Amino acid sequence: MADGWNINTGEAVYRTRDSIKNLRIKVRIERLTSAAVISQHLQQKVLTQQNRGDIELETLSSQGHAGVNPEIEELVVGWLEKLFSQYEMELFQNEEVLQSPLDRQYHAEIKALNLAKGRRNRRIFTCSDYDRYTNSLPLKQLVVGPTLLAERMANVRHRRQDRHNMWSKLITWEPTEEFVRSCHVVNNAMQTMYINADLGPPGRLGDKNNEYVLVTIKTDENGTVIVKPDFNKDKEPYRIVTEGDKREVWCLTVENVSKSMKTEEKDKESNMYKDLYVRHKDYLNSLIGQDFEVLPVGTLRYLMNGEITTAKGFEYDNLYIHFFVELPNNWSSLRSQSLSGVTQACRTKTLGKDNVAFFSYPFNFEAFFMSEKENEECILQWPVLYFKVLSLDSWQCYRTEGYGYLLFPATAGKHTVTCNTWRPLQSGTVSALRRFFIGGSPELEDHSYVRVPGTLKGERLSRFGFWTETTGSVAFTLHCIQQSRAFVDATLMKKRRQQVFDQLGGFSQQGAVCNILEAFQRARRKMQEARENLPRDLINTIKLDKNTSYF
Repeated sequence: MADGWNINTGEAVYRTRDSIKNLRIKVRIERLTSAAVISQHLQQKVLTQQNRGDIELETLSSQGHAGVNPEIEELVVGWLEKLFSQYEMELFQNEEVLQSPLDRQYHAEIKALNLAKGRRNRRIFTCSDYDRYTNSLPLKQLVVGPTLLAERMANVRHRRQDRHNMWSKLITWEPTEEFVRSCHVVNNAMQTMYINADLGPPGRLGDKNNEYVLVTIKTDENGTVIVKPDFNKDKEPYRIVTEGDKREVWCLTVENVSKSMKTEEKDKESNMYKDLYVRHKDYLNSLIGQDFEVLPVGTLRYLMNGEITTAKGFEYDNLYIHFFVELPNNWSSLRSQSLSGVTQACRTKTLGKDNVAFFSYPFNFEAFFMSEKENEECILQWPVLYFKVLSLDSWQCYRTEGYGYLLFPATAGKHTVTCNTWRPLQSGTVSALRRFFIGGSPELEDHSYVRVPGTLKGERLSRFGFWTETTGSVAFTLHCIQQSRAFVDATLMKKRRQQVFDQLGGFSQQGAVCNILEAFQRARRKMQEARENLPRDLINTIKLDKNTSYF
């Protein structure tokens, strides 16, 4: 035991579907002395000799057992099982130090232990993050120095304690790299339990300077269990060297003694999970329904989830955007649908040579296109989103920075569109001074004049022109969905059916129909096989492994 030690004291992560209350850990500590080393050495030497009996082994191993020898202690500890230390036994006996209901509960339990046979532990004791003094305990760890992840998680946990200047730190306008690394960490709520030991001399237990952390167990609601250090699993024990003049050496062994489930119980639980998932699937299907929403004949439904992402290249800062949607003929929308909107004012940030404003402003739109007649052939005109970019100064004066428009995409899917803008320009020094000081600038009376209006009846919009200036650009991200139900022309369907029959040259019309039906049956069988295989794959992923325990 003194020659080989397990130096891998890192954390081990386990996943379990079982309740954490079924976890059982056996902890064994033994003080390593010179007599114990000699005894073990002689035992190994006798075991190598074939002509020796069992009497000498019994003589060498009769120095004490785990229940009698004060240098050895072995206990099986359950999850959140409270084992009091000698310090706690003396502390909670005094009613004057009781501060919380948990302290009073400990006081009652200690009184019951004193009236009974006493506690079953001497050195090994436990505590959790519920105890009021857990964070202040001067417990020694097996590993010196916390890891990088432990430091980050500690910063996340204790950052709410800084209350004196919390209102000034809600927004950090210029975050540093160190600030980003320390704050952008996932903070999962985990429950912690500590298994500790009092490694002081046998007659002087209760000194907090002799308390050491043996095992740390953390778990969360997702079934993640973190054990530090890991279970030995037939490996060498861990070594604990105490501080002080003597520097005693203790051996630590950690084993998982959780009761494994029987095969019948595993099958029963697997079937229970299977039924639960099937019921949840049926519940979702009942909410969604079996059929799609059927539109009227000759109707197109258009849904758009869009986002105004960025605007760059404009002259002034503090930008915001006004926008509205124009519906062409035969288009309509719901009464609750808003056809206009305005973004928040956004300060620009210099990236390279451009000043960029990051809006990330979401909007959604839904419209319907209805054909008037069944056999009417009309050119489908898509809706148009007109927008105007403005800037706002500290005196609440606004300036027109540019006009632009966005034609709705004709195809479904994701689209990233960048629209260039322009603004009317009035020449002269007076106009430039007015724009700089009081924000006055020429504006369009009708925003649809940015492009050819849909109401234009003629070839020319205006005989009089005006000066314009190219300004910046606005970027959009669009997610479009289309649902349609067109008219069914019987004559057209007959023509298409006849074309299909003509392409099947050398066959009669009846034979072509049979071939089409056979192809349809083959496709139907393949679809049924795919539907039957899909649930089996999903069920196999959630089945529990019958050859391993839950921890």
